[in-house]
Amino acid sequence: MATDQQLKEMVQQKYSEIALQDKAANQASCCGAGGCSTEVYNIMSDDYSTLEGYNPDADLGLGCGLPTQFAHIKKGDTVIDLGSGAGNDCFIARRETGETGKVIGIDFTPAMINKARENAEKLQFNNVEFRQGDIEHIPVTANTADVIVSNCVLNLVPNKDGVFKEIFRVLKPGGHFSISDIVLQGELPPAIQAAAEMYAGCVSGAIQKEAYLRLITGNGFTDITIQKEKLITIPDDILAGYLGAEEIAQFRATDTGIYSVTVYAEKPAAAQTCCGPDCCK
Repeated sequence: MATDQQLKEMVQQKYSEIALQDKAANQASCCGAGGCSTEVYNIMSDDYSTLEGYNPDADLGLGCGLPTQFAHIKKGDTVIDLGSGAGNDCFIARRETGETGKVIGIDFTPAMINKARENAEKLQFNNVEFRQGDIEHIPVTANTADVIVSNCVLNLVPNKDGVFKEIFRVLKPGGHFSISDIVLQGELPPAIQAAAEMYAGCVSGAIQKEAYLRLITGNGFTDITIQKEKLITIPDDILAGYLGAEEIAQFRATDTGIYSVTVYAEKPAAAQTCCGPDCCK
């Protein structure tokens, strides 16, 4: 079984390849994993093109929701996008914050950071910046963000609990997040669970929906709301790369579900971020 570091390296390599491909190549992929059904772009992704601030050059078709649509971003807010890719959600968030706000995109992959910075330069945005970093250790000081968004990224991270701890640290008291992600109901077949390509494709790195929500609650967030939920049906031509025909039929006959969810939660207004050995006792 791959270690957490090996999984991170695999994801970084895969998304570096995606950053260097054209959009048409990514649209025929499973959350960018490659070699998947042409149906998947429509199944995984939601249509951003009607949102103000949308920039087609920044949309690589890698998301599974529209977190910025649900994030209640206000003028002047500081917004952080975790796993910002080529900058799509950042540019939509910037439309909401206006020139008086600030948007910070964080991404693990240098090639994605470069692509996002090129897009921001073309748009001449001086209040949008992109920082390379691991979202298990967000390169932002505590109590900075009014809003945090993320689109189909936490499922790629081995230590999801660590990410939610970092989100809590970085949000201002009273701040909130809106995160789109892939979660499960029921257990995926072991062949899918073990497939590295499927992991990078946003499915086998996902955890159970109830476990995901418990991580949010356990890290001190309140007012947890599922803002949107949709069932994702993986086409047979994808599953055929991992399962035989009989296994696919058995999988279809179960109650196992793969879902895209957009979850909202708040950091309590009176919350304090632990910054020393004694403050969490």
